[in-house]
Amino acid sequence: MGFLDGLRGGRESAFDSGNAATNAIELTKRHGQISLTKQSAATGHLRINLSWRMRTSDFGGTQRESLLRHPLKALKPPEVVGHSQSMVNVDLDLGCLYELQDGTKGVVQPLGGFLGDVNEPPYVKLSGDDRFGSGSGETMYVNLDHRENIKRLLVFAYIYDQTPAFDRTHAMVTLYPSNGPRIEIGLDERHPQARSCAVVMIENVKNEIIVRREVKFVYGFQAELDRLYGWGLQWGRGFKTKADR
Repeated sequence: MGFLDGLRGGRESAFDSGNAATNAIELTKRHGQISLTKQSAATGHLRINLSWRMRTSDFGGTQRESLLRHPLKALKPPEVVGHSQSMVNVDLDLGCLYELQDGTKGVVQPLGGFLGDVNEPPYVKLSGDDRFGSGSGETMYVNLDHRENIKRLLVFAYIYDQTPAFDRTHAMVTLYPSNGPRIEIGLDERHPQARSCAVVMIENVKNEIIVRREVKFVYGFQAELDRLYGWGLQWGRGFKTKADR
């Protein structure tokens, strides 16, 4: 569907914020919620992507030396680059805490190999683990054709083992509904020691699928997110296998 199609019939009021140039909706603190049901996008597969980049100043020499030689560079925004396989010191993982209408609770994440299933409970599937922040990033699918079985899904991101904090990455979680513009949530707030972030809640509220920005950083891992949102799961220390890495 084109952007203009979405404006017909008075539907523009349902968008919290938008970007006409990119056909995207950005969820912010001020405009943090959108209804997929009202956008006729609460069916099919909802694709959720985590991608990240880093400043070039985080690698190699200092910026001060370059500014002394080229003072006009101070007027330019920080340059960012995508990761190659030689830059292995960043490993962001995408995960999801789920609760179904029948009371079933669990987690979908790379750690432990809990990759889920898109056609069977929990109707959430992680496609794989991207350790290098490539262009494709990490991707998760939610089967909204089974939305009546879903109570709430908390999508989160966490930093796996000895990697820089979120404020040194340009992390972005993007939701691609089956209909209408994509939905973007940036993770660029400054929390230098944070290891995990609750990004977005997808909730079934009286048969309406609501997407709500969370962006709550914590200094622990999944167990701390669990306590914050009252999931009630039992957690233990996990490690990636060589195959996972």
